[in-house]
Amino acid sequence: MRLLVVEDDLTLAAGLIEGLGREGFQVDHLAAAEPAEAALGHTAYDLAVVDIGLPGMDGLELIRRVRRRGLLTPVLILTARDGLDDRVVGLDVGGDDYLVKPFLLPELLARVRALIRRSRAAASMVLSLGPLVLDVQRHTASLGGEALELTGREWEVLEQLVLAMPRVVAKQKLADSLSQWDKEITPNAVEIYVSRLRGKLAGSGVTVRTVRGIGYRIEEEAPDAR
Repeated sequence: MRLLVVEDDLTLAAGLIEGLGREGFQVDHLAAAEPAEAALGHTAYDLAVVDIGLPGMDGLELIRRVRRRGLLTPVLILTARDGLDDRVVGLDVGGDDYLVKPFLLPELLARVRALIRRSRAAASMVLSLGPLVLDVQRHTASLGGEALELTGREWEVLEQLVLAMPRVVAKQKLADSLSQWDKEITPNAVEIYVSRLRGKLAGSGVTVRTVRGIGYRIEEEAPDAR
């Protein structure tokens, strides 16, 4: 699982990276909100740990912006502010949990695991688009009532597209979601999996559209285009 730590205290950030890494998480670190906003828009993170007191744009504004864009990445807020009003504001702008500094690493790890479990439980649902039906929890798909046979990476691409619909999913975000610890997937490789999906969806009335310069969107075709 891949996490983003947004923290300008480099000593604290190093400790978080080490502690989360020991638990098996792949961790990216950024020290400012502006690059973090871009990263969250292009990378499929399982969770973000965000400090409020960042230089320039603060962590609250970062969370506001990513929520306005429809991004649902779970966010654990870190802050030295422990007032009730501060906690309420942090949660109201889109944070999922709140941890006041100083804190102990075991508590942070427990909160991270709980947020990821909650996020996955929320995604445990059946999604449909015309004749296409995905059971996210069981990792099964059907097309017109018939089982749709997919490889692991084809499923990952299809799941990302359906979860995002009707929004466009950036090609780089798809590549990041397919990347594993031992092998990075390039955006060009994503085109192969999209092409295979198109072949399996052909004639169903559901297609994957290319949005030039950005990525892909899954949608139903107009009746006269079938």
